[in-house]
Amino acid sequence: RAARAGAKEFLATLPQLLVCCGYDAAVGGRTVSEVWGLDLATLRWEAMPDLVCARRGHACCVVRGALVVIGGTFPGSGISQGRFPPTSRVEMLGKGEEAFVELPPLSCGAVFGAVAITVDERHSALGQVLLLGGIGQDSTPTSSVRLVDLATGVCTPQADLLQVRSHFAAAQIPDGSIVCAGSQTAELRGRPVQGALDAVRTWRELPSMSVGRFGCSGCVLSDGRFAVLGGDDANDEPLSSCEALVLGHHEHWEVLPPMHEARSYFVYAAVAECILVAEWEGSPQIC
Repeated sequence: RAARAGAKEFLATLPQLLVCCGYDAAVGGRTVSEVWGLDLATLRWEAMPDLVCARRGHACCVVRGALVVIGGTFPGSGISQGRFPPTSRVEMLGKGEEAFVELPPLSCGAVFGAVAITVDERHSALGQVLLLGGIGQDSTPTSSVRLVDLATGVCTPQADLLQVRSHFAAAQIPDGSIVCAGSQTAELRGRPVQGALDAVRTWRELPSMSVGRFGCSGCVLSDGRFAVLGGDDANDEPLSSCEALVLGHHEHWEVLPPMHEARSYFVYAAVAECILVAEWEGSPQIC
């Protein structure tokens, strides 16, 4: 009992796994604004404040303890808008706050299918994020990388990705480098150099993954490796396979144990030497 109580006490200190809006396949793909957090000590989902704008295909990250949701698509109307037009809207839920607030929209315009990575800095009022890739208002994938100031919405161009990318996996590894992977290819932006501008940090190609993945997820494992999970293959069939990037003199992708089920477009987190994945089926489900 003492060991169990100690384990629960430790799990209670870990951050929640969040499922943030998206679409509900159980009701015909309805776009939702709901946000749920998983209490790791009890493995129970807790309802959090809804977003102002229901959306899917958005980017999200945590900045200074606040949940930030960027872009995505929302239910539209009219032939010119399309069924799910993209948005440049940005929302934030502050730590301990009871409602999302809208921040200034992206100056670079609407985007969905992008990835947001928190920037470690203390100069801006609300923080900054790197916004990688995505699909713009013209429905064209982009290789753009933009540094977004959340207080103003201003997007400052950075060195472009080597490939146009959307619905891909990306993360910052412990040495400060950023890794992107999707559609079989992968690339890396090197660690920051003191005195150098982020805008001139360029990308280099990495070894290809074992299979092409679209709509995959990625996270940093406890040993610092970048892992890519699931996704859809070239035939739009979901994958259960997973692999991890090994950096060094002989860079390569290492096969990881597969997930129990094939998945794409799901939520993920690496927590205490474990990987958690979750999907939305009427309500969030942990897998």
